[in-house]
Amino acid sequence: MGQQIHILSARTDQELDVAFRSMTELRAGALLVAADPYFTDRRSYVTALAVRHSIPAIYDQREHTIVGGLMSYGTSLTDGYRQAGRYTGRILNGEKPADLPVLQSIRFEFVINLTAAKVLGLEVPPTLLARADEVIE
Repeated sequence: MGQQIHILSARTDQELDVAFRSMTELRAGALLVAADPYFTDRRSYVTALAVRHSIPAIYDQREHTIVGGLMSYGTSLTDGYRQAGRYTGRILNGEKPADLPVLQSIRFEFVINLTAAKVLGLEVPPTLLARADEVIE
């Protein structure tokens, strides 16, 4: 596609500010925010920086999209908690944890925030909207 990929990292708010300034200088056309506990904890700040710097971003959890991020695609936390509850129930009913199978998430969610798209001056194609599990207006 002829696009260059830049990998930036941040572990503090100050490093996030520097990373976003760098993206602006690099004229980044988009941003993929990797799954990371720090980014999850600071999701409102990260999404606000993306909007302030006019960088369309995709995140790994719908919670980022709820607080103003453009879109997210990732595992369903609700489904993960449900699986944890089932495991807890099985253990409380006497099954040994070592005998339980390892499970991976099978439910993924694609969420689009149309308000964020409008702020960024983007028009989301109807075909993409049709694929979304949830559209926030």
